[in-house]
Amino acid sequence: MHDEDIQTMNRPAVAAGGSTALPAPAPADAAPKWLGPVLVVGIVLAALNLRPAITSLGALFEEARTGLHMSGTVAGLITSVPALCFAVFGVTAPRLSRRFGPAAVVCAGMAAVATGLLIRPFTGNAAGFLAASALSLAGIALTNVLLPVIVKRYFPDRVGTMTGLYSMALAAGTSLAAAATVPLTSALGGSWRTGLLIWAVLAVAAVLPWLPIATAGRREKAAAPAAAAAGPSVVRSRTAWALACYFGLQATGAYVTMGWLPQIFRDAGVSASTAGVLLAVTMVMGVPLAFVIPGLAGRMRNQGPIAVVLGLFGFAGYLGLYLAPAAGAWAWALLLGISNCAFPLVITMIGLRAKSPAGVVKLSAFAQSTGYLISIPGPLVIGTLYQHSGGWDLPLALMAALLVPQIALGLLAGRDRTIEDECGMGD
Repeated sequence: MHDEDIQTMNRPAVAAGGSTALPAPAPADAAPKWLGPVLVVGIVLAALNLRPAITSLGALFEEARTGLHMSGTVAGLITSVPALCFAVFGVTAPRLSRRFGPAAVVCAGMAAVATGLLIRPFTGNAAGFLAASALSLAGIALTNVLLPVIVKRYFPDRVGTMTGLYSMALAAGTSLAAAATVPLTSALGGSWRTGLLIWAVLAVAAVLPWLPIATAGRREKAAAPAAAAAGPSVVRSRTAWALACYFGLQATGAYVTMGWLPQIFRDAGVSASTAGVLLAVTMVMGVPLAFVIPGLAGRMRNQGPIAVVLGLFGFAGYLGLYLAPAAGAWAWALLLGISNCAFPLVITMIGLRAKSPAGVVKLSAFAQSTGYLISIPGPLVIGTLYQHSGGWDLPLALMAALLVPQIALGLLAGRDRTIEDECGMGD
């Protein structure tokens, strides 16, 4: 972290259109010099922990299901719980943030992730396993919403760069847990409980930097309590609705890809092991692009063209799966990996479409909670169409069709305006 990064923390945020945002809630001398570097470490570690609770279980789900004697209904419930928890618990983030400060809530969220991951492997039945998983997912939901707020608050001139950094860490954590869980489990004796417990270590490590950050944040809040404004009413903003629906459609595409892409390849004659590698390729594409896209988006006044390009990559990927799924498998995996980078784009736009941290927290909670609710039926609908049609032509046509409104919503959400302007709040 350079000196200018630390100095940035004490400057007012500048919105996408160039207007000055609300001042930082604490005086300049309230931010200690160590806070900037520790924040970067904390943000990266938190982002690394936003998906391993899900993807590590996916890698060992059959073993966990057998070991806990789960019924098919309970197993289906567990697979749908992440998006539901993200929606339900994400809504509480603005109120908690106003009361305790965003850093304290992120710290508590990381503690919840760690606690859930520590408890989950030792549960003896499906109900306990589900409860421990829900605890971790609640912590993830709060952190999902508040990391863009932390970025906007402490790095207002580097929203794109910092969003790229934590988006890259999130993608890396997702891929690492998916790829490394099974080999690590085998190396440590083969128990699925041990394989899931491994990821609690990473979560505990993420709590540590947030303890001093939360303490500093509470001091700032105490120094300027009046700055904890409620923010604009986001439901009155067309941009907020466009962001929420864009978030929901991109999440639908991502969940369908993660859940069904290997099966699409296997049905086309690709071996099971190769199908797994192809999914890993799709997910790994998000690591470098998750850093590049937010940085690019942060330098643009209108991010709509990026949404269009990502959507066109998705069209090409689905068309390829429709016409020649096995022959061009590696190309389609790459194209869909690029298309799925709509996630770091929409997270960046959340930081750019509000002027103040109070606005960002409400916009982030609204867009993510509404978006995750929209995404819940997607994988189920695709699975039903696959089962009843006997093939992938109809499901792939639906996924391609959903890219049309996704692109249109990306164009609306990418326009150079803020929710405060739309709600008549000005600066």
